[in-house]
Amino acid sequence: MTRLWNEPADFTDEMIDGFVAANERYVQRVSGGVIRSTVIPDGQVALVVGGGSGHYPAFGGLVGPGLAHGAAMGNLFASPSTQQVHAVARQAESGAGVLLSYGNYAGDVLNFDAAQERLRAEGIACESVVVTDDISSASPAERHRRRGIAGDLTVFRIAGAAAASGADLADVARVARHANDRTRSFGVAFSGCTLPGAPEPLFTVPAGRMAVGLGIHGEPGIDETDIPTADELAELLVSRLLREVPDDVEIVGARVVPILNGLGSLKYEEMFVVYRRVAQLLTDAGVEIIDPHVGEYCTSFDMAGTSLTLFWLDDELAALWDAPVDAPAYRRGAVAAQQRAAASTVEEAAAEVPEADDASRAVADLVVRAVASIVATVDEHVGELGRIDAIAGDGDHGIGMQRGSHAALAAAQAAQRAGAGAGTTLLRAADAWSDRAGGTSGALWGVILTAVSRALTDSGTPRAAAVAAGVAAGSRGVTDYGKAQIGDKTMVDALVPFAAELAAAVDTGASLGTAWPRAASVATAAAAATADLLPRMGRARPHAERSLGTPDPGAHSLALIVTAIGTLLTDREED
Repeated sequence: MTRLWNEPADFTDEMIDGFVAANERYVQRVSGGVIRSTVIPDGQVALVVGGGSGHYPAFGGLVGPGLAHGAAMGNLFASPSTQQVHAVARQAESGAGVLLSYGNYAGDVLNFDAAQERLRAEGIACESVVVTDDISSASPAERHRRRGIAGDLTVFRIAGAAAASGADLADVARVARHANDRTRSFGVAFSGCTLPGAPEPLFTVPAGRMAVGLGIHGEPGIDETDIPTADELAELLVSRLLREVPDDVEIVGARVVPILNGLGSLKYEEMFVVYRRVAQLLTDAGVEIIDPHVGEYCTSFDMAGTSLTLFWLDDELAALWDAPVDAPAYRRGAVAAQQRAAASTVEEAAAEVPEADDASRAVADLVVRAVASIVATVDEHVGELGRIDAIAGDGDHGIGMQRGSHAALAAAQAAQRAGAGAGTTLLRAADAWSDRAGGTSGALWGVILTAVSRALTDSGTPRAAAVAAGVAAGSRGVTDYGKAQIGDKTMVDALVPFAAELAAAVDTGASLGTAWPRAASVATAAAAATADLLPRMGRARPHAERSLGTPDPGAHSLALIVTAIGTLLTDREED
């Protein structure tokens, strides 16, 4: 269990502050995460890694000479927002472009890809390499769908070494992808993890049992078995990984880096007992062991568990693996003394509030009240949303929605006080929501609210048809951006029918106060129907069967929110 925190909502920010204070030799705090506190050489490709917090030493602990130049650090188990990734990359970049690298999770893909697009639009060369080492999360035929777990270390280290050697962006990206192709991992757990302030762990394992094939975000395993002996566990891990070696590798005579990774609360002594047998088994298989690692490299908060990673070397990868590294939580070899850098001064310029007329400012008041109703709804149901999400996911949906909606309300209120019209007020709320919430839901709610804000504009009172068109644009944006379709068991299953019914009702001449509640009823029914679906996307996909009988949390929260807004709109028309 997690024992020490102040306010759970402040945990990540306070953790990063403490991490930086303890490691000023290596890192400095910047908007969105950390970058090196030493000089980043001009003309060197910047490696920016990242993901949710709760995985230390990933990701901030891997920033330093020979490894990453910066880390975008999201909330606990939630991907960093697009704004965070973009800000860290801007501050780490030194003229040779940026390589973004991260684990293959839906929210990370959405936000890192969007940040990449922004960087490229600004003239900064950018490439991405996604880590896909977890063999339990998809078949070999669908390796592109696999999660990234402790294999992050091998990909990041190879990319960092290539960047330090002076390789250009294309070559750094190439060798990082090559490292990913030669990395395989498999993990087990004996207990789940508990987020700060949570009354119970995200999942539990019965006494005497072990979860097999789990992720690093509190997702349950894909199987369960009796707890084995240390030697039996070693045999399970090694046998699973030796079944799937890279196509161009012959096991006998191959060189491999074994990484036995602790997931948070497994004792080093226990792992050493396991590794003793791992080493015997690899040697018996004819493998040459290179630079074995036993320790914590990518954790899952306080989870009791371990994973084994096998990194299959060739001559190119072996040479890069030997390069020195000096980061807060990972050191190899001897790195030359580094010059301290001046504190980063890159800042985002504050946007001015556009002109608005009185009619639009009056609508802005309604926007603020609508966002306030979202906050009240999310606060009321935050525990329920987290519980639903924990059944097959990581349990952070309620917390993420709460962070995002509260940030959106603060931004909307600030915009209204500055005299903003309805469009700008909602646009500021959208940007704050996606930035503060992070993760998949943060990115997608940012898309929805941004589309509606464009329909509102800062002039006049929008007609019902314009609002419906904005919602429809938001629906299309979510499917285009997130790639989910009806039937995938995501928020799309409620959003698309909501948008369609709203447009149809408005087309018949219904007012917004009449059309919106009607559409909200359709969304509520569609969200409930997701209980009968198997997830085909996101973190719940590897645990599809567990989610049967439970609605999708994203669809459920959307239905709750549009229902609350419908009540507000109806009450307004009746006043």
